[in-house]
Amino acid sequence: MTETVIVVALLLVAASATAAVAVRDPVRQSLVLAVLGVVLAVLFTVLQAPDVGLSQLAVGSALTPLLLLLTVRKVRRRGRSGQGRSGQGGQGGQAGPGGRGSAP
Repeated sequence: MTETVIVVALLLVAASATAAVAVRDPVRQSLVLAVLGVVLAVLFTVLQAPDVGLSQLAVGSALTPLLLLLTVRKVRRRGRSGQGRSGQGGQGGQAGPGGRGSAP
């Protein structure tokens, strides 16, 4: 009975890890990573390591995805606010790496 539960937990870990790699959107990827953390916590509990399972539950399924979501939000917000600055009112002439402005 316990071997069957271990095999099922391992298959769930393999499926959720594959899904985390296959998803391309960073927001969805962090949510799948949270699911992977929960499945790993279940696997550790089944393997009679409840302390490791609790740590995995706290860090792998809550803290890490939350930090990833906050980072993606910050990067996307910074990308939107930086779009208005690049044109400088529609005029060229910004200095490049050589120190000279670009020719119109």
